[in-house]
Amino acid sequence: MRFSCSLPIEEARGDEFQSIEAISDMTRAIDAAGLDAVFVTDHPAPSQRWLEGGGHETYDPFVALTIAACASPRIMVQTHILVLAYRNPFDVAKAAASLDALSGGRLLLAIGTGYLKPEYAALGVDFDARGAITDESLKLMRQAWTGEAVHYEGERFFARDTVIRPVPPQEHGVTVWAGGNANVAIRRAVELCEGWCPFPVEGIVTRTARTEELATLDQLKAKLAYARDHVEKVGRTKPLDVCMGRFPCSELRMQNAGDAAQAVDDYCALAEAGVTWATMGVDAPSRAGFAENLQWFGEEIAAKVKSES
Repeated sequence: MRFSCSLPIEEARGDEFQSIEAISDMTRAIDAAGLDAVFVTDHPAPSQRWLEGGGHETYDPFVALTIAACASPRIMVQTHILVLAYRNPFDVAKAAASLDALSGGRLLLAIGTGYLKPEYAALGVDFDARGAITDESLKLMRQAWTGEAVHYEGERFFARDTVIRPVPPQEHGVTVWAGGNANVAIRRAVELCEGWCPFPVEGIVTRTARTEELATLDQLKAKLAYARDHVEKVGRTKPLDVCMGRFPCSELRMQNAGDAAQAVDDYCALAEAGVTWATMGVDAPSRAGFAENLQWFGEEIAAKVKSES
């Protein structure tokens, strides 16, 4: 199992977390802890109501992740998640290919359909068509990443002799993971992507985030079984990465040996079920405190999980 760590750039504490120097320092701390990737979220135009009700500020993910990629030559950089339907697919194809090429193939482009109607309205995109837009965009981006001219006329997008370069260094193009818990998201991942990103969620959050509940290992195993069945149905031969975090009921107090032991057990259980990447985060009382907690997580949890899974 590999670990992708959240960059705490959503904390509104000025230069302590929100500067080029801060992102660079934190990325190097994630690298030093032996973790494998950094991730950021995506909300280009959220509502004030959402922000005041528990939402969070974000930076443009391609900007933030470019800084992170410059800070470490090893760390992968992940969008978790990019709401693909918010943007023209050729814009995303260009930005993603540029970052992937410049970083030596280190971009993990986790995408999803999102859930905020006001954000869709602000960006002029049909919320009810978000799934269809996402699928169409993914197919267009795959064509664009070949570096050959794209000729396309569809319901929403048009291209005539359109070329996107540079070309990503991998043969398959940029690595894309599809986010979401519903069967349609699993099918999208199996048919169009290199991986699947389910989200641990339960209770009322399933309604506000417009997603299916995923709160137990048994529920995850059922969804993974569905994914395996669909892999066989469509004849997929490539492996499918699965990236998710621990379940909501799992607490992790920093520097607590008991919680660390439980986390090791939880991650090993996820790995045994078929999860290949885990998203995680640690408390960030300060940049120094963030680095200290990362080192603890790396030594007491990540290293032990990797040795056992």
